[in-house]
Amino acid sequence: MTAAPATEPATAVPSAKAPTQFPFASLTADAGAAADPVLVEIVQGSLASVEMEVETAIGRTSRSPMIRDAHDFRAGIHDRLLRKLTGRSYSALVHPIARDFPLEEMRPGDVFFHNDVYESEGGIGHLPDLCVTVPVFHDSGDGPEVVAFVQAFGHHDDIGGAVPGSMPSHATSVFEEGLMVPPIKLWDQGVPVRSALRIMTRNSRMPESLAADLDAECSACLMGAQRLGELFDRYGRDTVEACFDAIIDRTTQTYRREILSKIPVGSWVWEDYAEHDGVDEPQLHTQRITLTRTPAEDPDGERIVIDFAGTSPQAKGPINHCGDYSDGVFLKKWLAPILRNLADTPERMAELDVNEGIIPLIEMRFPPKGTLLTPEFPAPTNARTFVILRLLGVLAGVVAKAVDGRMPADQETIRYTGVYGDDLEGRPYLMREVLGGGSGGRYYADGEDTIHVVPDSRNLPSEFTESRFPFLVEKLGLAMDSGGAGQFRGGLGYEKHIRMLKDGHFMSIADRSILACWGVKGGQAGRPFEVVIDPDGPNERVVEALADDEPVKAGEVIRIRTTGGGGWGDPLAREPEMVVRDVVWRKVSPEAALADYGVVLTGSLDDDTLGFDADATEQRRAQLREARPEQAFFHRGPGYAQLSGGAEVADVDWL
Repeated sequence: MTAAPATEPATAVPSAKAPTQFPFASLTADAGAAADPVLVEIVQGSLASVEMEVETAIGRTSRSPMIRDAHDFRAGIHDRLLRKLTGRSYSALVHPIARDFPLEEMRPGDVFFHNDVYESEGGIGHLPDLCVTVPVFHDSGDGPEVVAFVQAFGHHDDIGGAVPGSMPSHATSVFEEGLMVPPIKLWDQGVPVRSALRIMTRNSRMPESLAADLDAECSACLMGAQRLGELFDRYGRDTVEACFDAIIDRTTQTYRREILSKIPVGSWVWEDYAEHDGVDEPQLHTQRITLTRTPAEDPDGERIVIDFAGTSPQAKGPINHCGDYSDGVFLKKWLAPILRNLADTPERMAELDVNEGIIPLIEMRFPPKGTLLTPEFPAPTNARTFVILRLLGVLAGVVAKAVDGRMPADQETIRYTGVYGDDLEGRPYLMREVLGGGSGGRYYADGEDTIHVVPDSRNLPSEFTESRFPFLVEKLGLAMDSGGAGQFRGGLGYEKHIRMLKDGHFMSIADRSILACWGVKGGQAGRPFEVVIDPDGPNERVVEALADDEPVKAGEVIRIRTTGGGGWGDPLAREPEMVVRDVVWRKVSPEAALADYGVVLTGSLDDDTLGFDADATEQRRAQLREARPEQAFFHRGPGYAQLSGGAEVADVDWL
């Protein structure tokens, strides 16, 4: 990579017509080429250690279940050019802070805060994601200067707005979604700005939790800044910054050599859809990617171009995402982990971090303002996960077309479910959790069950929720048959039963209740999300996936089943022994073993004699092969026909 001259971040005023520009640059003239490789490893390990220490401190000192127990937060470390140095997880951006507050005016002990979606340069997706940024200082002899940043952002329980939890599913304006805070100084040289904190907590239905979480995040980031400052004191600014450049350049070279090289030169197009926006009737909200792999001799360099032309107009409801700011630098780092699936082995895939080094290898081209990815203020955004998580699958799908399917099938998406009301003592409560689902089958293995796409996040422990909220968790297990059938089966989603002990309200922000996680190369789609209240009871009813305040009576059960991942490869090619094992493990029902996999079972589950008839299985599979029509490269499940006007596949689903 040709080294660029050291520059400071651009400070242009953001425009409604053109995103702010923050050029990619290096801290040193040789982009870290002369850095001691042993010291580079030490510095990189130190950064990872500081990041983990910050996250551990937040988890141990925060108060809300969403932060402390569900772990829906992230930390990140960035250099003074705003480049992300750590790669274990995604994070927000420092760009809006550097845009509004000159680095030379920052002082030790300052803490900056923002959650304004439209002033976050694309790094914040919805208002409950609160972001804290702390500058790191080093004195080389001329006084303290900013040399790096420590940042944390997480999903908080309530920041105001029309409904508890600040995610109104029927919002038509961002003003309904809660308190918007542009970049501000939350601590001034070590002293909290009490007026700002009071405004924020006054707007929250859970003020004590919000105040405690913010204090935990600010204190943890200040601690991280101190640790990082010690690294500069130990080795000196020039040496550490050379290591920063080397860390980022090494990522660029690794991805160019091990990942980009797996995609042939050419162009491919694919699309997928969000199914509803909470306002209009369910329909296909298109997210389209045209992927182009340029040759090494391209005048602008060897890279992949991701063009979002063909993406649907912005929705009336809250599924929009502001992705086009700062050249899409947030989306580049958000989508890049999908590319790791092209690594030679799963073990190698796990070793590849995503930091700013992937930025030179990806070019993004956005449609004009007014689409799902380029919404115009004040379009609502609280359910923007329907778009940015779908984009992970769209990128996986379009890459799969380029590499003959050597990518996973579609994976689970984030959904928020919960209950709220007054507890048994009459005190208001809010319980909300992010339940995972199944990941897609892969060309070498089944998908994983009940994963969470937010790294290190988790469901809320039943023991905790039962002791704090007025309900019982009567079941928490795997949803049988939820994973898409395939040579390699999709992972299973959750099945959770909650029995209310007092009247309350159920809330849900979820998609994939009509459209399923797609299968690839003969694999079948998984089963969609579903919530039923009072199953098999006199008041049984299916709840819409977008619901703010569904009444639930004391004694009624809420049954939640989350999405299963798509299958990979022909289910009739799955080893019958694996199907028998799945039936024994209650992952696949005996009925699905016969209908989806063509396996004729023998014996019984009750006396541990379950097996299969090899000859009858071969005959059954031959009948199924002969009866089925020609299959597209992707399988979307029956819900697609419901929204497409009867078509079972899209034109782009064929190779």
